[in-house]
Amino acid sequence: MRNVFRLPEITLHQRLLSIWGILQWLVLPVFADQPNLLIIQTDEHHYNTLGCYGGQIVETPNIDRLAKEGALCSSFYATTPVCSPSRGALVTGRYPQHNHVVQNNIPLADHMVTFAEVLRQRDYRTGFIGKWHLDGTGKPQWAPQRRFGFDDNRFMFNRGHWKKFELINGLPRVGGRNQKGQPNYDLNGADHETFSTDFLVDRAIEFMGTEGARPFCLMLSLPDPHGPNTVREPYDSMYDDVVIPIPSTIRKSEAQIPAWAPSEGKLTVATLRRLMPHYFGMVKCIDDNVGRMLAHLEQTGELDHTLVVFTSDHGDLCGEHGRLNKGNPYEGSARIPFLLRYPSKVKGQTRIDVALSCVDFMPTVFSLMGVNSKMTSDGRDASDWFEGRSPEGWQDRAFLRSTTGQRWLCAVSDRFKLVYSKNERPWLMDLKADPEEAFNHFQDPEHASVIRKLTRDLLDYCEIEKDPYGQIPEIQQAMQAALR
Repeated sequence: MRNVFRLPEITLHQRLLSIWGILQWLVLPVFADQPNLLIIQTDEHHYNTLGCYGGQIVETPNIDRLAKEGALCSSFYATTPVCSPSRGALVTGRYPQHNHVVQNNIPLADHMVTFAEVLRQRDYRTGFIGKWHLDGTGKPQWAPQRRFGFDDNRFMFNRGHWKKFELINGLPRVGGRNQKGQPNYDLNGADHETFSTDFLVDRAIEFMGTEGARPFCLMLSLPDPHGPNTVREPYDSMYDDVVIPIPSTIRKSEAQIPAWAPSEGKLTVATLRRLMPHYFGMVKCIDDNVGRMLAHLEQTGELDHTLVVFTSDHGDLCGEHGRLNKGNPYEGSARIPFLLRYPSKVKGQTRIDVALSCVDFMPTVFSLMGVNSKMTSDGRDASDWFEGRSPEGWQDRAFLRSTTGQRWLCAVSDRFKLVYSKNERPWLMDLKADPEEAFNHFQDPEHASVIRKLTRDLLDYCEIEKDPYGQIPEIQQAMQAALR
């Protein structure tokens, strides 16, 4: 009888693994040159709390690592320094008057295309985790129906600065609850698994760790260090004994307070000393969690194949000019951290000293990633700066605008900031001569040419981008007078 060689029986599981292996072999070359994209965005974050931006109190080695091994932008600004308009400009590359998000709680226009949608169409795994704030007034409103290209939005919530989250049957909900069972901002015993920053970073690591050859695009939007200023142990007591820096501008005369930055009652030194230790604690917790994400990417071999961005939606004055929070063109409010690590294109310790804003994010990152897109953007491709080149003919200016409340327009360069407002005389800040922005330099004769240049730039912006603020009579008249 003839001997017959029989193949061992193959289980269904083994067959699927074999097929998956063949598919990976076929697919990997297609994605070999497509880097991952990870965006870490904080909320209401003063840039000067980070070591790489000169911070002296909180040690932030993990965030600083992004600057050491990548690029730091010294003059990156929120297009509008409040939550929704800034976020809308970042994800679409369009100014607020174009994407309709001109103030908080306005839904992003349905026809807007985000960077995530562009990458989704290129077969990226796309996800959003954390605070969205671009779908109206829903609060918390998990997993909004309109996804704007973020396929996995299970852990996206629309609004709120919740401190504790939990999973119930695999679905997220706010863990802080009042006696009626309604969600609130209480810590309610939050720990390293349920505190908002930790919980959302755990979900981010799970998303990045999903098996598959496809590259990922993930935006992680952390609700801290926005108030309320509370944080879990041990961060709640780390900075109890530090000497809280008191800004010299915490006390200003009425003549020094422009109408676009009204004081919020009497902000006392005692109040600032009470609030800031927990603000610093939130920043430290964020930095530790950034370290966890970078470690995960290293362990999976994906770190150098991932373009990592760290930024915020806007700042927090933290007592400067007698105020907390944001909403005005002062540095602490409008200037935001922007760090980018991508070693194949960006050398370590690159410093970019030209004014950029949120609308410049998408065209710049797409260029660095090699993504060719015909998507309309109001921003500029600043990738040359990140790759160590000075683009010929580059104009050092960016444009900021207020919400519909104060109605101001601002042209900013690396050194100067010119503000025209409906209810205020023109203001010029000289960030070199007066870094604390304590005085109005508009009448200084030596700045006349700078004022004319920035005013012309602002007029051009209003005409090209159809900004209705340029048609406000008081603003229009002030700009024409400056040119004369």
